[in-house]
Amino acid sequence: MSRVSTSICILLVLGIAIGMAALNLGTDAGSAAHVSTYWISLVGKYLCFAILALALDLVWGFAGILSLGHAAFFALGGYAMGMYLMRQIGTRGVYGNAILPDFMVFLNYKELPWFWHGFDNPAFAILMAMLVPAVLALIFGFFAFRSRVTGVYLSIITQALTFALLLAFFRNDMGFGGNNGLTDFKDMFGYSLQSDATRSGLLVASAIFLVLCLLVARYVVTSRFGQVLIAVRDTESRTRFLGYRPESYKLFVFVLSAIMAGIGGALYVPQVGIINPGEFAPAGSIEAVIWVAVGGRGTLVGAILGAILVNAGKTYLTGAFPEIWLFALGALFILVTLLLPQGVLGLLQSMRGAKS
Repeated sequence: MSRVSTSICILLVLGIAIGMAALNLGTDAGSAAHVSTYWISLVGKYLCFAILALALDLVWGFAGILSLGHAAFFALGGYAMGMYLMRQIGTRGVYGNAILPDFMVFLNYKELPWFWHGFDNPAFAILMAMLVPAVLALIFGFFAFRSRVTGVYLSIITQALTFALLLAFFRNDMGFGGNNGLTDFKDMFGYSLQSDATRSGLLVASAIFLVLCLLVARYVVTSRFGQVLIAVRDTESRTRFLGYRPESYKLFVFVLSAIMAGIGGALYVPQVGIINPGEFAPAGSIEAVIWVAVGGRGTLVGAILGAILVNAGKTYLTGAFPEIWLFALGALFILVTLLLPQGVLGLLQSMRGAKS
């Protein structure tokens, strides 16, 4: 992970996002240079997935923690933002109740549940989008790492965690909309979510937060802390013998990764317009692992590249050949594992080294 590749990634992400937003807002809809709102939202969604992939690469690529449950942190951040967006609907909902969201009126709730209070405040919602995943990661990681659970056993436990949350959020009595989830959002921070300006603003915000997460992750892994973290990944027992406490290092990076994933989920929801328990599905976490593997595990920039490339391919294949998408995804993971263990970014770097 060189400083040059990081700089190029930052410039590309910001340049593309700002350029697309400018073309969306500054050109007429009939112009050949106009970028439609569809593409604005689609690329914004890709950038949110890239934040999730970056968060996963931080723990898998540098700490050796193969998490198959990172979609849970992403979804929790999304639900926190979705709760704020639901509170903004007010009297414009189907039932015209300014206090209770529509699904609560339909389910005969008499009052707003205690855990919904405060979500009419955007600052509180943003804080919860980071704090809730962080607390879950802290509790889960504390017991898992203290018990020295590693390898495939840890991966299975993380998958069980997200599956348990999936089942819990499907229940209507949980107060999160059941299997339908939260949707029909109207405004965000006082601006209409249907306007081109808001959509473009969310795209640029996603790019900015992706860059900030990349800078934070790079600072962590290139510091002395990061060197110890890599030592824990490669030879945990020897690192412990030298006097370090691997569980403390893994717990810190696991919580940081959960916060980043929560931020990605919070940015994702207003751009897609819905959040439901399906976001907790283990398949989402497994797809994130594939993004990181395709782009290049342990490179940070490769995780971003992999998330964008795989999701762009998914968009094309699910439209042109919907019946073969899952087969193509499985084949891609096998080919990368066998032929490109360093991912696409590793291939590009090796090609550049061969030329020089």
